[in-house]
Amino acid sequence: MSRRTWVLINSAVLLLCLLGLWQAVVSLKHLPAYMLPGPTLVAVAIEERFPSLMKSLLITAEEAGGGLLASIIVGMTVAMVFAQWTWLRQLVYPYTILLQTVPIVAVAPLIINWVGPGLIAVSTVTFVICLAPIIANTTQGLISVDDNLIHLFVMHKATPAQILFKLRLPNSLPNLFTGIRISAGISVIGGLTGELFAGSAQVGEGGLGYAITYANNQMETSYMFALVLAATLLGFSFFFIVMFLEWMALHNWHESKRADVGE
Repeated sequence: MSRRTWVLINSAVLLLCLLGLWQAVVSLKHLPAYMLPGPTLVAVAIEERFPSLMKSLLITAEEAGGGLLASIIVGMTVAMVFAQWTWLRQLVYPYTILLQTVPIVAVAPLIINWVGPGLIAVSTVTFVICLAPIIANTTQGLISVDDNLIHLFVMHKATPAQILFKLRLPNSLPNLFTGIRISAGISVIGGLTGELFAGSAQVGEGGLGYAITYANNQMETSYMFALVLAATLLGFSFFFIVMFLEWMALHNWHESKRADVGE
C-alpha cells in the first residue's frame, strides 16, 4: 500500500470518527436541532435543498473565482514591475502589504456603495483580500535570483525583458504558487464577506453568504450547517486545483515537486 493511500484511509477514518462523536454529543445531550443539529439532520437538509444549495454554491464559486483570478493577474503584474525597478519597490511595496492589514469588513460596505450589490462588488472584495499574498510572494521570488545567473545573462547580452521572463519569472514560480495557495484558501472568505454585506442583486437569489444569512434569520440551522460545509468544500476545491496546477508546472524540474513524485 502506498503512502498516499494510507494517508487517505487514515483521513477517512478520522472524519468518520469525528462525525460519530458529533452525533453522539447531540444524542446524549439531547441538544435541540436549532442549536446544534446532528450530521444526519444536515444530510437531510442537503438532500431536501440540494438544487438551491448548488445554485448558491455556483454563484459564490463564480464570485470568489473571479476575484482570485483578477488578483493573480494584477499581483503578478505589480510584482514584475517591482522586480524591474528597485526604487519603485522600496517606495510602494510597503503600502501594498498594508492591504493585508485592512479589515475587510470595514472596506466591504464602501466597495458595495461604489459599485453596487452583485457579482462585481463581491468579486472586488475577494480581489482586495487575495491581492497582498500574491504580490508579496511573487516579488520575493522575482528578486531572489542568484546574482551569478543574472551576470551570466548580462554577459550574453540579454535584455531586461529576457532576464525577467526567462530567468526571474521561472525562478519565482514556487513563490507565486505559494501566494496563490494562500489566496485560494481565503478567496471564499472574501466572497462570503462580500455577500453578507451585498446581499443579492436579485431578491431571493444569492451565493452562500446570502443563503447563510437567510437560513440564520429563519432558524434553519441544519441548512445553515450544510451551507457552511459547501463553503468549506469550495475552499478545498480551489486549494487542490492550485496544488494540481503547481505540480503540473514544477514536477519536471523543481526539487520540491520531484520529491513528491518520488513518494
